Amino acid sequence: MDGRKMGFLVWALVGCLIIGLGIHAFFSKKAVGFWANVKTFPVNDIRGYNRATGRLLMIYGFLFIVLGVPFLGGQNSPYLLCSVFGVVLETIAGMAIYNLSIEKKFKAE
Repeated sequence: MDGRKMGFLVWALVGCLIIGLGIHAFFSKKAVGFWANVKTFPVNDIRGYNRATGRLLMIYGFLFIVLGVPFLGGQNSPYLLCSVFGVVLETIAGMAIYNLSIEKKFKAE
């Protein structure tokens, strides 16, 4: 297996891990945490919150895999920068969606 395929395979495995975390969150009975080392805020609808968070993680993982496709073009592909900047933008968008939409909707007051 050449380096291009191996690089994409590792990238895709990380994306599948993120999708797996999303599936776990989707079916979890207790409120899942989104931020590392931070306690989950009080949630008014645990099932809806977990489904929204799980869906966000699954979409993030799928887009992560799609953004890794330029790795198949080789290490000197000009599109690799698109992958890197795409993941940065995707991460910022995911955090914004979580803070502005999911957290506001499901936070118990």
